[in-house]
Amino acid sequence: MKFGFIGCGNMASAIINGGLKKGIFTKEELLASVKTEASARKVQDTLGISCTTDNLAVAAQADYLFLAVKPQFCEEVASQISQSRKEGQILVSIAAGKTLAWLKEKFGKDQKIIRTMPNTPALVGEGITGVCPDNLVTEEEITQVLTLLGSFGKAAVVTEPILDIVGAVSGSSPAFVFMFIEALADGAVAEGMARKQAYEFAAQSVLGSAKMVLETGLHPGALKDMVCSPGGTTIEGVNVLEKEGMRSAVMDAVRACIAKTRKL
Repeated sequence: MKFGFIGCGNMASAIINGGLKKGIFTKEELLASVKTEASARKVQDTLGISCTTDNLAVAAQADYLFLAVKPQFCEEVASQISQSRKEGQILVSIAAGKTLAWLKEKFGKDQKIIRTMPNTPALVGEGITGVCPDNLVTEEEITQVLTLLGSFGKAAVVTEPILDIVGAVSGSSPAFVFMFIEALADGAVAEGMARKQAYEFAAQSVLGSAKMVLETGLHPGALKDMVCSPGGTTIEGVNVLEKEGMRSAVMDAVRACIAKTRKL
């Protein structure tokens, strides 16, 4: 079985590395295409897989073809490969905002298509990916893709309307979390802590807090209350965040991401 990638940036690399580590495929079963010869050499050197600048060559061989280019390049790729795909191929898109209807219009009504939305923590094996198959994809094929996408974190099937929300709540949100970690560290630095140490303490606190949400099953509000002792230091900080509108700012940011996705 062949797994092909048109585009081989961070997300494609995360998928490839995850699949290789879990033994889902071998390097000999992988092929990718990129824009330039220099990029192709870099992929060959770093991932050890076959890489070319010829999208048609990849489309003609892959049983599972991953569309891993930016949304604005999807139509160009579709026009290149729409007549050259391997029969029975499953197209797996990681392009934000490109609906199943749009993909079928560009790649063919009879094309088996799975939309996905991974996120950058996949690069460290802690990603979360939303998966939305069309009605032509079999349960076995969905399971195959879920297994692959689960090799670098978690993966779950969602409906298409929810997939745009996934793009914000997990796809865009790492940037918000990085900003929060940076702000926590800045506050510590302002009071005298070394920056490197401040980043370590802040990042580990966020990591541990997220793990508590996932592993305890408790509501985030309940976990927050556990930290807030009566008349203590934490509730003073929470009061400031509430006054400054932290919750509404985050909610507005998520909704802005979703609105932008729906315009792509």
